[in-house]
Amino acid sequence: MSGTTGLSEGRLGRMRAVLAGHVEQGQVPGLVAAVERDGDTHVEVLGSRDTAGTAPMRRDTLFRIASMTKPITAAAALTLVEECLLRLDDPVDDLLPELADRRVLRRPDGELADTEPAVRPITLRDLLTFGLGYGFAMLPPTAPIVRATAERGVDVRPPRTDYPEPDEFLRLLGELPLLHQPGAGWHYHTGSTVLGILLARACGKPLGEVLRERVLDPLGMRDTGFTVPADQLHRLPVEYVRDRASGRLVPYDDPADSAWARPARLDDGGGDLVSTLDDYLAFARMLLAGGEGPGGVRVLSRPAVELMTTDHLGPARLAAAAPLLGRDELTGWGFGLSVATRRTGFAAPGRYGWDGGLGTVWFNDPAERLTGVLLTQRMFESATPPAVARDFEVLSYQAVAG
Repeated sequence: MSGTTGLSEGRLGRMRAVLAGHVEQGQVPGLVAAVERDGDTHVEVLGSRDTAGTAPMRRDTLFRIASMTKPITAAAALTLVEECLLRLDDPVDDLLPELADRRVLRRPDGELADTEPAVRPITLRDLLTFGLGYGFAMLPPTAPIVRATAERGVDVRPPRTDYPEPDEFLRLLGELPLLHQPGAGWHYHTGSTVLGILLARACGKPLGEVLRERVLDPLGMRDTGFTVPADQLHRLPVEYVRDRASGRLVPYDDPADSAWARPARLDDGGGDLVSTLDDYLAFARMLLAGGEGPGGVRVLSRPAVELMTTDHLGPARLAAAAPLLGRDELTGWGFGLSVATRRTGFAAPGRYGWDGGLGTVWFNDPAERLTGVLLTQRMFESATPPAVARDFEVLSYQAVAG
């Protein structure tokens, strides 16, 4: 549906035609997408939940949102900061003693014993900005830190891969030196995983309960969680990945034996949530409204949202992060999401959001009062999103009326 104030009716037809073309060409089996501006919401539901075309896509289909989990975990952390239960620049040592008294590699590709002391402890801010010193390293697989991280099972993995349980994960991670001094670099993902463990320990309950009490329930996000109940598995589509040899889409996760149908040993605050279009729109609206949810429920203060959606990297750290951000217009990083610091395409400075590697996209553009959410069930094959995702963003902006 769409109204008449924020979006151009004629240009929304172009959106439908282009997105339908991606489905018809077999680039994705199906998709659910929404673009919203000034209360004017347009939704597209196209294709099927499987490549056989036997189950039509539905607006309430459940999608594995992968790294679109990160902003939700970051928002939950800020609710604790606002209650003064956590502080951004305090050491995390009390809650995460496994990460106290760190050693730091003198060279990222050096031997594990060639270290120096950390100049300061790891802080909550380091977890939120991926500056803690752990994470995806753009190093050869033969580098000692890469081998040691993989051997312990604490390397960055696809969503819902079976990590060790939280206490064991931190114990094993704590055996490793940092890639850089706290706050001096940027390495993707692990900060969100550790952040989830920190939130669970701070609240004395599982991460899923923390997210539900602090973000999901206040926003009415009833379908968002780490596992899919048995009576709702029919809403979960097959997840696909393109086979490099044949070029065909092959199943990665099937609802019949889904990794999301049962509890994991570690619910990853960086990548394991399942959600729906309307649930994620509720989260996006809250941020665009300065922290206020439906019915005037306030999840975060406006200053907290501004802090979350401000670039915290700066030029030096951005140089290390840029290859992993994967898109020219994503020129900065806030708390659990990317932030545009300059205009390189349609996106205005201040645009923020993040993608999920299992085929999902979200952005808010405060300057344009614009939100876009695209959910598919095809895994991304590189840091750069596929054509359907790139086209969706252009189609969203070109539909702006006035």
